[in-house]
Amino acid sequence: MAVYTGPACRRCRALGVKLFLKGERCFTDKCAFERRPYPPGKTRNTRRKLSSYALHLMEKQKAKAVYGVLERQFRRYFEEAKRQRGETGANLVVLLERRLDNVVYRAGFASSRREARRLVSHGHIRVNGRKVDIPSYLVKKGDVISVADKMKNKEEFRRKFEENTRRSAVSWISVDLDKVEAVFNDYPTRDDVQPPFNENAIVELYSK
Repeated sequence: MAVYTGPACRRCRALGVKLFLKGERCFTDKCAFERRPYPPGKTRNTRRKLSSYALHLMEKQKAKAVYGVLERQFRRYFEEAKRQRGETGANLVVLLERRLDNVVYRAGFASSRREARRLVSHGHIRVNGRKVDIPSYLVKKGDVISVADKMKNKEEFRRKFEENTRRSAVSWISVDLDKVEAVFNDYPTRDDVQPPFNENAIVELYSK
């Protein structure tokens, strides 16, 4: 599966919002967005008035960057969200939050979604005791997420796990530091997630 492999910080600067794509680095003074909070390139000092379409497109780009999803898969999530009951935008956010790589990140097993995707792809993650190596796997209520014993026994991993858990704890995932596992208790609401993008603008973009 193709994924974006370019500079993560460049995407934050281009989109004008801090998306926390680099994990621990984003919380330090080395963060490129904090040091250079303007778009990359020679036009950094020019001001452009964006069209309505451009503003809507930028919101979609933010969502794709946050969750590491490319256009074809993102469009499938949107179509699925539209088929479900309720508001399409809120449904879209919940579907993205249910991705296994995102849940691994939210649970604290990784300091960024990019790192979480690697853990899943390399076969280090277990769902209800079974290995799952598909980052886009949708986690369901009650699923137990854990790591392979080889990874669990590494002192460096446990230290980072505890640090990440304190930093990124969420109400819909309960974490057991001793067992090094997490339970996906319930689907989050849009208000729980507070995404750094306007999902309604994405709905309007696809509706045009």
